Order: sequence, then C-alpha cells, then structure tokens
Amino acid sequence: MRKPTLTNAEVFDQVKPERRTPRSKIQLDQKVRALRRARNWTLSDLAKATGLAVSTLSKIENDRMSPTFDVVQKLAAGFSIDITELFSSSENTQQQTRRSVVRKGGGRPYETAAYSHLVLASDLINKKILPFVSIVKARSLDDFEEWGAHDGEEFLFVLEGSVRFYTDCYEPADLNEGDGIYLDSAMRHACISTSEEDARVLWINTG
Repeated sequence: MRKPTLTNAEVFDQVKPERRTPRSKIQLDQKVRALRRARNWTLSDLAKATGLAVSTLSKIENDRMSPTFDVVQKLAAGFSIDITELFSSSENTQQQTRRSVVRKGGGRPYETAAYSHLVLASDLINKKILPFVSIVKARSLDDFEEWGAHDGEEFLFVLEGSVRFYTDCYEPADLNEGDGIYLDSAMRHACISTSEEDARVLWINTG
C-alpha cells in the first residue's frame, strides 16, 4: 500500500534536531518581485529575460507556485545573478574567507510538489555548489509535471530509505541507504522514493 504523502509538519519532524531554533522559509516570491521592481521590469519583461510564461511568473510572485530547480535557474539567469542569491539570506558577497556551519536539522525550508528541501549554508551567496537535504515525496513519475534538466552537475547520496533515480540516457538506478549517484544535470532526471517511508537524501548541485 502506498504510504500517504507526509504533511509539512511530519517532514519537519524527520529532520529536526533535539533542540532547534525557528527557521525562516525561503521567500522566493518576495525576492523575485523585489529583483524585478529594482530593474523597473514588468512581468512581460521578466518573461522575455527568463523564457518563462507570464502566468508562471505571476504565480511565483504571488506565492501560488513553488518553482522547480530548473525554473529557479532560469530566474537567476534572467536577472543575471548567481542562483545562490535566490536561496540565500545573506547580502555579503565580498568576503573571501567564508565558512558556514550547519547544525543538525538546520537549513531553510523550500517545498516543491515532489520534494521537501532544506537549503543548507543559505547564509552564503555566490557559492560554487548548492547543498540540500531533501525528503523525496514523489512516489511515481506521475507526480512530476516534467523531469528536471538544467546546467551544471549534481550528486545525490541516500541518507535514509531507498530511491529510484531516472535519467533519459540510462536505465533507472535503484539506490539504498549509503548509495549515491553523480550526473550531468543537463540529462533529464527525476527521483522517487521506493522505501516504505519517504527517503531522505543529500543533494548537491553546482548550480
């Protein structure tokens, strides 16, 4: 029997530390609107810059859509900014001897239809990599409107449970706890949970 999709509270409980401080949700809607207005752009202007539909951009700005990584990458390219700026809480881009300590259960929540992400080291922008700890909510390819495909490379490592990782150039890879997969992100790809409980993975993108 298929396990029901976890609620946000249940997902949070799976990754919570014994003691935690409140975490702020990534307000992507506010960031996109602020960046657009700072450039005196209309939604049509942003649509031309990103290649995204005006209706999609409107949903993002009104918090009625959680864009996939691919869409976020198009937004960053359209604004000519580093993708990490859309996920970050920091405005400091100058320091060259940076570090970010991530405690157990730390990270900023970011939800999509298929995954519940915790974006790690979000206090730093202009990073070379984007690390996430993610709950894989998807149980079937039917849970995806489209597979992911974007610039860069990525690595997924299974922390708990098991997943099936699909790419359009290879047979699906069944991965269990302790297994990983590295791939060129330009390949269309999707990941679903196959364990009784939703799998938890470490996901690293070069952005």
